[in-house]
Amino acid sequence: MQRFRRLGILTIFAVYFVILVGGIVRASGSGMGCPDWPTCFGQLIPPTSEAELPENYHEIYAVGYANTDFNVIKTWTEYLNRLTGVTIGFLIMLTLWASRAYLKTDKAVFYLSLSVFLLVGFQGWLGAMVVKSHLHPLMITVHMLLALFIVALLIYAIARSQQFSLQNINSSQLPKHFKKVLIAAMGMTLLQVAMGTQVREAVDIIALQHDYLDREYWRSSFPIIFYVHRSFSAVILFTNLWMVWKIHQSVDKDNLLLKLSYSLIGLIITAILAGMALDRLGIPPVVQPIHLLIANLIFGLQFFIYICLHYASQTNKTKLFD
Repeated sequence: MQRFRRLGILTIFAVYFVILVGGIVRASGSGMGCPDWPTCFGQLIPPTSEAELPENYHEIYAVGYANTDFNVIKTWTEYLNRLTGVTIGFLIMLTLWASRAYLKTDKAVFYLSLSVFLLVGFQGWLGAMVVKSHLHPLMITVHMLLALFIVALLIYAIARSQQFSLQNINSSQLPKHFKKVLIAAMGMTLLQVAMGTQVREAVDIIALQHDYLDREYWRSSFPIIFYVHRSFSAVILFTNLWMVWKIHQSVDKDNLLLKLSYSLIGLIITAILAGMALDRLGIPPVVQPIHLLIANLIFGLQFFIYICLHYASQTNKTKLFD
């Protein structure tokens, strides 16, 4: 059981890492660095120079290299992204194997792990479809949202495996409607992420039009959804500030909920600052993947707080009944 928890937590961090790497791939325009899948230029290990490619590679891989020459940095960035995805596949397999320990005590943990395993396989197939679709924006968005869902299932599996510890959390003093506000906050985060992907897709088009140069002029071409996305961050901030304040008022200083809430508001403020940097500093490529990663971390943390409240409320109801 201890092994399962350690592997599960490691896998969660690995998924977040591949989200970061995926953000780097998009920010650097490396999505078609490997124009075929699962190989890269027909090789298991991609080339390091154009000399290793056939003379007519432009014709063979016209989708990826119709308008640009071979770029070793983009190729290896995308290849490392794929290697990270394969590593997660192995970690998921080990997590599923370790979850067998719960078959006699809590079968749901095993079946959650099995669901994650199957979804990761589907995610790998979907990644191939993303390449074949020539990086279709909708496919990219679905690919990312599925990663969020996989993380949520992993978090739930790990939390369920230690539910008896979570039941010791005292949440009895929180307002009765707190969980409903939290659910609304999670919905807001998902909506914000969805709008962010649309902004990201628009930025990709603008970047291509500028040949990934003159970033300081991109902002003038931003769509309306960018300004909605930017303004909506204030709604998210104040909603989560209210939740943090209520937790601060209702629990003692050693309560896990308080520590999680402080981390949550710290992530939200960091995400807003990263968004401001993107807006005011000409979309610096180093900030883009960080902004995306933080948004995913915010949802994961909100979901974990919800699971903690779920198990804590079960204990509170039992005590009240007793």
